[in-house]
Amino acid sequence: MQAAKEQPNIVYILADDLGWNDLACEGSSFYESPNIDRIAREGMRFTQGYATCQVCSPSRASILTGKVTPRHGITDYIGALTGEAWRHAGRFSKMLPPDYDHALRSDEITFAEVLRRGGYRTFFAGKWHLGDTGADPEDFGFEINKGGWHVGSPHGGYFAPWENPKLAPGPDGESLPMRLGRETAEFIAEHKDAPFLAYLSFYSVHGPIETSRDRWEKYRLKAVAQSAPEHRFIFDRNLPVRQVQDCPIYAGMIEAMDDAVGLVLEALDQHGLADNTIVCFTSDNGGVSSGDSFASSMLPLRGGKGRQWEGGIREPVHVRYPRVVAPGSTCDVPVSGIDFYPTFLEWAGIPIPQEQVVDGRSMVPLLTGKSDPEMEARALFWHYPHYGNQGGDPSAIIRSGSWKLIHYFEDGHDELYDLATDEDEQHDVSAAHGTRGAELRARLDRWLIEVDAKLPLPDPEYDAEKEAAFLHGQEHKLMPRLERQHAEYLDPDWQPNADWWGSQVTRD
Repeated sequence: MQAAKEQPNIVYILADDLGWNDLACEGSSFYESPNIDRIAREGMRFTQGYATCQVCSPSRASILTGKVTPRHGITDYIGALTGEAWRHAGRFSKMLPPDYDHALRSDEITFAEVLRRGGYRTFFAGKWHLGDTGADPEDFGFEINKGGWHVGSPHGGYFAPWENPKLAPGPDGESLPMRLGRETAEFIAEHKDAPFLAYLSFYSVHGPIETSRDRWEKYRLKAVAQSAPEHRFIFDRNLPVRQVQDCPIYAGMIEAMDDAVGLVLEALDQHGLADNTIVCFTSDNGGVSSGDSFASSMLPLRGGKGRQWEGGIREPVHVRYPRVVAPGSTCDVPVSGIDFYPTFLEWAGIPIPQEQVVDGRSMVPLLTGKSDPEMEARALFWHYPHYGNQGGDPSAIIRSGSWKLIHYFEDGHDELYDLATDEDEQHDVSAAHGTRGAELRARLDRWLIEVDAKLPLPDPEYDAEKEAAFLHGQEHKLMPRLERQHAEYLDPDWQPNADWWGSQVTRD
């Protein structure tokens, strides 16, 4: 093991529901994120970064354990209905989703546990959503927990007084992301003399979408200065999908989170820790282009959170480590949330526990400017045997090189895309490339068996007429309502909900 003084500090920053192009440094001309952009500018930006699932809990479990989702058993967000109970969702779907683990298993060894055994002080702030009592952050290696409990969204909203047994609210109007940023900065100040892991897991930008009045006005004016869209939504298979980035509320939430990231970076600078601290920024799944608050667009990528296309799984992945990572560098090799576990342990000089199966590969060679033929040649896999609230279908995915195959469990058909020429997944080329599609499908089938993946089952009570009526309502009732609602966000007389304490005060 390396001497403690040589071990790097680790600051891991995880956004919730932030999409691939929800940042200025990733191409957005509407959202503003100077502090997060700074991490990318001063480190490496992975252009092909991925979450391990299109929804939150599975992805978060994979980050902490280094495992693909079927191995740790959390394959949907915790709280989602399964089996016959799925009928109560009113979706009239063809299949019944399988059950999944509703908490992180007690025998999982997270990278926080390994680092703590190796002498690190460990801290968690924000969203957990990986189980209730007995499966809290404190049960998986974190000494300090500020705000992490079983819920997946901020109870009481983003302004105090919120409802969180692990994070007492401050004065009315206190900003939740800024509070989490301050807690993290204080932990850094108090533990600057020993190696530490600070895991800042924002609730932002998960719904409900809420912002302060001055931020709403700032981005409202920015939106009305843009060319007015004829339509903000299109209907893609089963839900309206947003095509425009102009929601002033969502933009304000990104700025609030970015300001909180700034507090953390300032703390590292103030205490002379920046050079020996790994700072990572990523998100747990794609942005909310359909379902939830319908707040953003992932274009040119198709879909968003909950969906099987690139908009649902492609993520910003930024890593800054001034001692070894060249500033302003980029990497086109696909990487995944499972890769952080072995990366952190390699840089800390701590071996992966033999009893912990880790599917990820260390990114250290890539981050130090070297080639990694095995990393470049490996395939990435996803398994989501559920229906996403955001319109996703039960499916499994393999990406190998530039080729991506999606297998649909409802009817067994496959879609094949060449991401090198069709990043927005508009052209299914499975008919023209049958041999390649068959090869990828065979590899995917073998992987599903290897990881003991659970599969959905046909619903014997499926009614095609009821499903058609439901989809008709989504297109002809929901979509027009969304068009009106999102246009109203730009009305100068628009009023927020009365419980947005912080929307009536200036920002932190």
